[in-house]
Order: sequence, then C-alpha cells, then structure tokens
Amino acid sequence: MQPFAIIALVLILARAVTELWLSRLNRCHVRAHRNEVPPAFRGAMDESAYRRSIDYTMAKSRFGNIVNVFDAVVLIAVLFSGLLPWAFGKFGFGTSTLAMAGFLFVTGIALSIPGLPFAWYAQFKIEERFGFNTTSMKMWIVDRLKGLLLAVLLGCPVLVLVLKLIEWTGINWWLWAAAVVVAFQLLVLLIAPAIIMPLFNKFTPLAEGALRERLFALARRTGFPTRSIEVMDGSKRSRHSNAFFTGFGRFRKIVLFDTLIAQLTEPEVESVLAHEIGHYKKRHVVKLFGVSIAGIVMAFAAIAWLARQQWFYHAFGFEHRVGFAATNVVPAMLLFALLSGTITFWVSPLIHIWSRRFEYDADAFAGATMGEPQSLIQALRKLSEKNLSNLTPHPFYSSFYYSHPTLLERERALRVAA
Repeated sequence: MQPFAIIALVLILARAVTELWLSRLNRCHVRAHRNEVPPAFRGAMDESAYRRSIDYTMAKSRFGNIVNVFDAVVLIAVLFSGLLPWAFGKFGFGTSTLAMAGFLFVTGIALSIPGLPFAWYAQFKIEERFGFNTTSMKMWIVDRLKGLLLAVLLGCPVLVLVLKLIEWTGINWWLWAAAVVVAFQLLVLLIAPAIIMPLFNKFTPLAEGALRERLFALARRTGFPTRSIEVMDGSKRSRHSNAFFTGFGRFRKIVLFDTLIAQLTEPEVESVLAHEIGHYKKRHVVKLFGVSIAGIVMAFAAIAWLARQQWFYHAFGFEHRVGFAATNVVPAMLLFALLSGTITFWVSPLIHIWSRRFEYDADAFAGATMGEPQSLIQALRKLSEKNLSNLTPHPFYSSFYYSHPTLLERERALRVAA
C-alpha cells in the first residue's frame, strides 16, 4: 500500500473511532442527568418531556453509531478496493467532457444509494417513534426524485462547464472553475425562493392580523427590507420548526414554519425573527458566504495541485496522465470529494466556535431589539421542549457537532447582555 493511502486509511479509521468515542461520552453524560431536570430548567420543562428528550437523544446516538461505522466501511471499500479505477476505465467509453461529467454524476448517485435505507429508517422509525414524522412514503420518494431531477438540470451543466474550463484555460483552470461555482451558488440563492423551494413546499402570505403587523413593524424598526412574510407548510413533513429569510434585495422574504407559529406566542415569534434579522444586521450571512467562496477557491486549488501528483493517483490505483484534460483531473475531483469530509471533521470545532459566536451576537441583537431577553428565552425553551433537544450534551461532543450554543449557554449570555 502506498504511503499516502496508509495515511488516508489511518485518518478515516481515526475519525470513525473518535465519533464512536464522542457518542459514548455524550450518552454517559446524558445518563448522568437522566433522573431529574437540570436545576436551570425546573419549572420550564416537565419531567415527561425531559425524559423523552433523553430517550430521543439515546435513540439517535445509537443509530448514528451504526451509520458512522457503515459510512466508514463503505468509504474504505470504495477507496481501496480498486472499484473506482475499474469503474473509471469501464465508463471511459470516451474522453469527452460529457463522458467525464457522466462518470462523476453516476458515481455520485451510486455512492448515495447505500445511505437511502438509513435515511428511511431515521424518518419512518426514529422520527415516527417520537412523534415528529408527518411525511408519507410517497412524498419521501418524490422528494428524492425531485432532488435528482434538480441535480441533473442544474448541476450537470455546471459540471460540464467546469470540465470544459480545464481544457480551455490550462494550468489556471481552477480559478475559472471556482468563479463559475461561486456564480452558480449566487444564482441558486436568487432563484431558490421563486423556483426551487416551491417544488417542495407551499408558501402562503402570513394572514392579516396582529402577528403580521407585529413582524412587519419589527422589520421596519430594524431596517430589514423584505417584500413579504410567508408561512411554509413544514408540518406536512415534520413537526420540527424553524424560521429563516431568503433571497436578495427587494426579493428578500421572511419564511416561518407553520409549526413555529403554532408552538409560540406572538412576542416569542417576534423574538425568533429578531434573532434571524440579527444575523442579517451583523452581516453574518455575508461573512459566511465569504468563507464559502474562500473554501471553494481553496478546494479547487487543492484539486488542481493533487491532479499533478503521481503519488496521489497511485495511492488509490489510478493511472496518472500528464496535462490538464478532464480525464486527468476528474479522478482528483472524485477522490478529493470523498476525502474532504475526513479532513473537515478534525477542524469542525474551530468552525463551530465561529458559528456559535454568530449565534450569541444574533441573540444579543434580538434581546436589545425586543427590549428584554425573556421572550427569546421562552421561545428557545419551548422549541427545545417541542424538538426534544438534548439539554445536557457533553462539552467535547457539542464542540464537534453543535453549530449553536446549548440552551443553557444561550440563556446565560442573554441574561448577562440584558
């Protein structure tokens, strides 16, 4: 086995073992608090809801362990069995850009198939058991077919263009490719509210009344430009709830899940929206998109460099060819995509520190805008109870998996800021 192949194998196994260890650590930590509601939340969450949240956490953790082990086994088998070079050779009925794009697309679809039974079990067994699932098997299948169709209609043309740029622009192809992908992301963000999202959910204007007046007043008070406030029928798939805004400029609109409106009082809904507006006012969205752009550029730069390294190709059984043809770069793209998750796992705590800072900032903005922190605190407590959130995650576990602070951490920060 090539030296880099050994390094890659060690990293994959190390990630799998670390995930199992973190999961066990978290379960033990949760069990230690099982017998009583944490003192900070007594009176805010009843015993039955708290015990259900623990059962939900345990069920997801045990199932997650199975999924993580399965994913690691599949990844190791795919990378080191010679399957990919064999498939690349069999698929190489031509060296055309279309053939290479077809190889990447078909391989991506094939690699997603083994995960479908786990996605089905999570939706129709675990989520069903705890009362969250409201989707039907037909809808679940149709959603995935729609996603596949969108990938073909939107993703394939971009993939073909990126591969064409390899031949048109030579050694600097990766800069042009990154620019195309960034432009594509902007286009998707622009058209998603009007074209893509309605394919999956129904959006209706928020009905006239006190809540609508309150939320529009909030938007005006905070200088948040919006065309409309719409309600999304999230309840047709799940009883989980959320709120977000989408679009740019005068096309921006606020979206509330129907479950959110049903679960919270009007001041609490307003505080949740104030939190989302806080992300906009603090320019978190722009900053995150900037990081996304930097990540895309670095990814393509890494792929371009790896595509010139014989040791990288030989480590996974591919034949290295000289030049910048798509046939030479495509294996590097595929291998990079398969290995990137293993690398990003180890830096996820650093990414989450930044993300959690944004959440604290948005919470503080909401508290200041509302003139008091209690509305947001009550909203967060209700959402935690309704969603059976884990109130006592182990700190190590949350550092790897939580992009948001825990409920207790958010409450403390809100009270200090007040």
